[in-house]
Amino acid sequence: MTRLILASASPRRVDLLAQIGVTADAIDPADIDETPLKAELPRAYAARMAAEKAAAVAARHPGALVLAGDTVVACGRRILPKAEDEGTARECLALLSGRRHHVWSAVTLVGSDGLARNKISNSIVTFKRLTTVEIALYIATGEWHGKAGGYAIQGAAAGLIRALSGSPSGVIGLPLYETRALLLAAGYPL
Repeated sequence: MTRLILASASPRRVDLLAQIGVTADAIDPADIDETPLKAELPRAYAARMAAEKAAAVAARHPGALVLAGDTVVACGRRILPKAEDEGTARECLALLSGRRHHVWSAVTLVGSDGLARNKISNSIVTFKRLTTVEIALYIATGEWHGKAGGYAIQGAAAGLIRALSGSPSGVIGLPLYETRALLLAAGYPL
């Protein structure tokens, strides 16, 4: 059977794959420049990142299936950063407070034939209007660290989200419906 390489160090992606009965044979993060291009739209950015991550890792594993994903939180045309500090997380949450926003989750699978196949999921998330106390309490959880848009829907932030339309797994970090379809199309046994 062809080896499956996950081009991500995200434990959330490993857990999500396990939900559909998939265990990667190896984990090899892409480690690429993730800077958005000037005026790049969120959907295009997510698709480009997933494709570039997959291509970088596929070059190191010829003949293997390589799966990569990228999740982008977008408020309008604005791509929100991965929060690496409390100030950034607080700014993201204040911006998202009482508003709906898009989460674009792209997945790319490079087949053993070297061909890249791509799918993208779009979810709409609506936060309740957050008080400064609610933001401070969420910041204190530390869940926001390294998360796009400064929140993790699978944790305490779930209690702050008024509505979700789309793929819950996509918001977490890997759209399982799209991922499963790509794996099946590549002949991966599920």
